[in-house]
Amino acid sequence: MVASSYAQEHPVKIVFDVTSSDNALHKTAVRHVKAMSNAYPNSEFEVVMYSGAMEMVLKDKSVVAKEIEALVKKDNVTFVICEGTMKRHKVTASNLIEGVKSVPDGILEIVSKQNEGWGYIKETP
Repeated sequence: MVASSYAQEHPVKIVFDVTSSDNALHKTAVRHVKAMSNAYPNSEFEVVMYSGAMEMVLKDKSVVAKEIEALVKKDNVTFVICEGTMKRHKVTASNLIEGVKSVPDGILEIVSKQNEGWGYIKETP
């Protein structure tokens, strides 16, 4: 059995951890989520951003704003930013790309997803 048929028969849930300010990494993370969410429409994907990844979801600074706007419209993709990171950068919800949600704590969000059985991917440069 090939992996793609396995994933369709057994949907997966994957949380992506993005902390880098590297624009190339932002593009890579979005590319991964787009490809996987298209290939495995019955699976769920969440991108959790915190620390240096703040600009990834700022509507006036993100190099992947259009891609994120399209992805968050899908039923199986969520992008969330840590509210602690938002506070540190003096960012409000009005500064975020439309459809991006916030969570109280990015690390706790990831740990909670893992406790629920989600797979974990750390996006690194």
